[in-house]
Amino acid sequence: MEDRRPRALAIAGPTASGKTAFALECATRWNGEIVSVDSALVYRGLDIGAAKPTPDERAQVVHHLIDVRDPWQTYSAADFARDARAAIDDIIARGKTPILAGGTGLYFHALLHGLAPMPEADPVLRAQIAEEAARVGWPAMHAQLARIDPDAARRIHATDPQRIQRALEVHRASGRTISEWQRLHVRDRAPVRVLKLALAPRDRAVLHERIARRFDVMLEAGFLDEVRSLRALPELRCHPAPLDLPAIRAVGYRQAWEFLDGQGDAADFRERAIAATRQLAKRQWTWLRGELDAVWRDPMSDQRDLRALTEHFLG
Repeated sequence: MEDRRPRALAIAGPTASGKTAFALECATRWNGEIVSVDSALVYRGLDIGAAKPTPDERAQVVHHLIDVRDPWQTYSAADFARDARAAIDDIIARGKTPILAGGTGLYFHALLHGLAPMPEADPVLRAQIAEEAARVGWPAMHAQLARIDPDAARRIHATDPQRIQRALEVHRASGRTISEWQRLHVRDRAPVRVLKLALAPRDRAVLHERIARRFDVMLEAGFLDEVRSLRALPELRCHPAPLDLPAIRAVGYRQAWEFLDGQGDAADFRERAIAATRQLAKRQWTWLRGELDAVWRDPMSDQRDLRALTEHFLG
């Protein structure tokens, strides 16, 4: 049976791989609008360190799901899937092409495949887990998860407290592991038919060099002043544990916050932030390797082929 769903591009890849530039090019060429698939760009005030599209870029092409939450608020993958589907419907209704661009694999999965039904968040349980983590540390909480749910522990990094907390919360609330809930899930049909492009340099050393160079540009652009402004917000100044907030845990922001708290010197801060960004890129790369329908291309050397692929799919 012919697939009559509207077509869209899904442009994924590790951080600093060139997704933004190619998404802008595609949106301009194909009368498109960009739906950001990035868990840091949803937060207001995370601009320089999150490599948010510039005002000029946003004036050139309409962007969706940027600046939809304050940094002391949360935004789940389910929130994203709901909002992204609404944005896609709106884009298509106006005769334009949705361009899904970003590096948050969980967001892509929630949008294109749906999420398993699970117990809703329990603030009391969540607070108990956070208090326990404050006593014993998140690595110990990750070890606890590994005993309960080895599959989830393999997927969730020991430095990802948000997902560790959610997995433990689901188990304590329901008596069933998060992996069991996910196995019960029947995949949703995506609202669009996508060409999934994975953009990454063939040589990871090139990506590592880009990450370091981009971070230095962020520092020159005033990244630390941006974090100082965040720290001055009343809602964050009075928050009991700002480093537990998803926005402040974003790569670069956590390291900057700790540096401004007096941890290490400037050189140590730079090294830790770049290392954390490389770890993020590695996790994104690993996720993309599991997307068997993704078409891998180097955005620098394969530009002609990328244009031909998109033209064949959309044209």
